[in-house]
Amino acid sequence: MLIDADAYQRVLGEELRKLRKKRGWTRKELNQRLQSDISLQTLATYELGTRQCSVVRLVELCVAMDELPQNLLARVHRRVFSEEPGRVRLNLAKIVADEQPELLPLRRWATGRLAQSPGQEVQLDVSALDWMAQLCGLRTQDLMDRLRRLSSLGV
Repeated sequence: MLIDADAYQRVLGEELRKLRKKRGWTRKELNQRLQSDISLQTLATYELGTRQCSVVRLVELCVAMDELPQNLLARVHRRVFSEEPGRVRLNLAKIVADEQPELLPLRRWATGRLAQSPGQEVQLDVSALDWMAQLCGLRTQDLMDRLRRLSSLGV
Protein backbone atom coordinates (compact mmCIF):
# COMPACT_ATOMS: atom_id res chain seq x y z
CA MET A 1 0.00 0.00 0.00
CA LEU A 2 1.43 3.36 -1.05
CA ILE A 3 0.98 6.33 1.24
CA ASP A 4 0.25 9.66 -0.39
CA ALA A 5 1.80 11.88 2.31
CA ASP A 6 0.29 15.08 0.93
CA ALA A 7 -3.22 13.61 0.84
CA TYR A 8 -2.81 12.13 4.33
CA GLN A 9 -1.60 15.46 5.73
CA ARG A 10 -4.43 17.36 3.99
CA VAL A 11 -7.10 14.98 5.33
CA LEU A 12 -5.58 15.14 8.83
CA GLY A 13 -5.82 18.93 8.67
CA GLU A 14 -9.44 18.76 7.51
CA GLU A 15 -10.30 16.43 10.39
CA LEU A 16 -8.58 18.73 12.91
CA ARG A 17 -10.50 21.72 11.52
CA LYS A 18 -13.81 19.81 11.64
CA LEU A 19 -13.13 18.80 15.23
CA ARG A 20 -12.38 22.39 16.26
CA LYS A 21 -15.44 23.77 14.47
CA LYS A 22 -17.65 21.03 15.94
CA ARG A 23 -16.76 22.48 19.33
CA GLY A 24 -17.57 25.98 18.08
CA TRP A 25 -14.06 27.25 18.73
CA THR A 26 -11.90 29.66 16.83
CA ARG A 27 -8.23 28.85 16.39
CA LYS A 28 -7.49 31.39 19.10
CA GLU A 29 -9.82 29.59 21.52
CA LEU A 30 -8.19 26.26 20.73
CA ASN A 31 -4.74 27.80 21.14
CA GLN A 32 -5.67 29.00 24.64
CA ARG A 33 -6.45 25.40 25.63
CA LEU A 34 -3.08 24.02 24.50
CA GLN A 35 -0.23 23.26 26.89
CA SER A 36 2.47 24.60 24.61
CA ASP A 37 2.71 28.00 23.03
CA ILE A 38 2.20 27.83 19.26
CA SER A 39 1.17 30.54 16.85
CA LEU A 40 -2.23 30.83 15.26
CA GLN A 41 -0.44 30.61 11.91
CA THR A 42 0.99 27.22 12.89
CA LEU A 43 -2.49 26.01 13.84
CA ALA A 44 -3.77 27.25 10.48
CA THR A 45 -1.03 25.39 8.58
CA TYR A 46 -1.87 22.18 10.46
CA GLU A 47 -5.53 22.56 9.47
CA LEU A 48 -4.63 23.31 5.86
CA GLY A 49 -2.36 20.28 5.78
CA THR A 50 0.61 22.33 4.64
CA ARG A 51 2.67 21.65 7.76
CA GLN A 52 3.40 18.33 9.39
CA CYS A 53 2.37 17.90 12.98
CA SER A 54 4.52 15.91 15.40
CA VAL A 55 2.92 13.02 17.21
CA VAL A 56 3.22 14.85 20.53
CA ARG A 57 1.61 17.99 19.07
CA LEU A 58 -1.19 15.91 17.53
CA VAL A 59 -1.88 14.29 20.91
CA GLU A 60 -1.86 17.74 22.54
CA LEU A 61 -4.41 19.01 20.01
CA CYS A 62 -6.59 15.96 20.55
CA VAL A 63 -6.43 16.24 24.34
CA ALA A 64 -7.39 19.93 24.13
CA MET A 65 -10.42 19.01 22.01
CA ASP A 66 -11.32 15.97 24.16
CA GLU A 67 -10.74 13.55 21.28
CA LEU A 68 -8.84 10.29 21.42
CA PRO A 69 -5.92 10.52 18.97
CA GLN A 70 -6.57 6.98 17.75
CA ASN A 71 -10.14 7.92 16.80
CA LEU A 72 -8.97 10.96 14.84
CA LEU A 73 -6.30 8.92 13.04
CA ALA A 74 -8.79 6.14 12.30
CA ARG A 75 -11.06 8.66 10.52
CA VAL A 76 -8.12 10.04 8.56
CA HIS A 77 -6.95 6.57 7.61
CA ARG A 78 -10.43 5.54 6.50
CA ARG A 79 -10.79 8.63 4.33
CA VAL A 80 -7.38 8.21 2.70
CA PHE A 81 -7.37 4.46 2.13
CA SER A 82 -10.97 3.44 1.66
CA GLU A 83 -14.25 4.69 0.46
CA GLU A 84 -17.36 4.70 2.53
CA PRO A 85 -19.92 2.13 1.35
CA GLY A 86 -22.04 3.53 -1.48
CA ARG A 87 -19.71 6.47 -2.06
CA VAL A 88 -17.06 7.24 -4.68
CA ARG A 89 -13.95 9.33 -4.07
CA LEU A 90 -13.03 12.03 -6.62
CA ASN A 91 -9.91 14.15 -7.05
CA LEU A 92 -11.31 17.58 -7.94
CA ALA A 93 -8.01 19.03 -9.16
CA LYS A 94 -7.64 16.25 -11.73
CA ILE A 95 -11.21 16.75 -12.92
CA VAL A 96 -10.62 20.50 -13.34
CA ALA A 97 -7.39 19.87 -15.26
CA ASP A 98 -9.01 17.40 -17.67
CA GLU A 99 -10.01 18.62 -21.14
CA GLN A 100 -12.61 16.05 -22.25
CA PRO A 101 -15.43 18.18 -23.72
CA GLU A 102 -18.11 15.84 -22.33
CA LEU A 103 -16.94 16.53 -18.79
CA LEU A 104 -17.41 20.31 -18.97
CA PRO A 105 -20.41 20.31 -16.53
CA LEU A 106 -18.40 18.21 -14.11
CA ARG A 107 -15.36 20.52 -14.49
CA ARG A 108 -17.51 23.55 -13.69
CA TRP A 109 -18.87 21.85 -10.59
CA ALA A 110 -15.38 20.75 -9.47
CA THR A 111 -14.04 24.29 -10.00
CA GLY A 112 -16.78 25.66 -7.77
CA ARG A 113 -16.11 23.06 -5.07
CA LEU A 114 -12.38 23.84 -5.08
CA ALA A 115 -13.18 27.54 -4.71
CA GLN A 116 -15.34 26.78 -1.65
CA SER A 117 -12.90 24.46 0.07
CA PRO A 118 -9.16 23.86 -0.37
CA GLY A 119 -9.53 20.06 -0.13
CA GLN A 120 -8.96 18.39 -3.48
CA GLU A 121 -10.83 15.22 -2.64
CA VAL A 122 -14.55 14.62 -2.18
CA GLN A 123 -16.71 11.54 -1.80
CA LEU A 124 -20.02 11.39 -3.63
CA ASP A 125 -22.82 8.89 -3.46
CA VAL A 126 -23.84 7.01 -6.56
CA SER A 127 -27.03 9.07 -7.01
CA ALA A 128 -24.88 12.22 -7.34
CA LEU A 129 -22.78 10.46 -9.98
CA ASP A 130 -25.97 9.45 -11.81
CA TRP A 131 -27.02 13.10 -11.88
CA MET A 132 -23.57 14.24 -13.07
CA ALA A 133 -23.56 11.58 -15.77
CA GLN A 134 -26.88 12.92 -17.05
CA LEU A 135 -25.48 16.46 -17.14
CA CYS A 136 -22.50 15.19 -19.14
CA GLY A 137 -24.69 13.16 -21.50
CA LEU A 138 -23.03 9.90 -20.43
CA ARG A 139 -24.09 6.66 -18.81
CA THR A 140 -23.10 6.49 -15.15
CA GLN A 141 -20.71 3.61 -15.76
CA ASP A 142 -19.04 5.52 -18.63
CA LEU A 143 -18.55 8.54 -16.38
CA MET A 144 -17.09 6.35 -13.63
CA ASP A 145 -14.70 4.72 -16.13
CA ARG A 146 -13.49 8.15 -17.27
CA LEU A 147 -13.06 9.29 -13.67
CA ARG A 148 -11.07 6.15 -12.84
CA ARG A 149 -8.63 7.01 -15.60
CA LEU A 150 -8.32 10.58 -14.28
CA SER A 151 -7.78 9.84 -10.64
CA SER A 152 -5.08 8.05 -8.75
CA LEU A 153 -7.36 8.12 -5.69
CA GLY A 154 -9.28 5.00 -6.66
CA VAL A 155 -12.43 6.43 -8.21
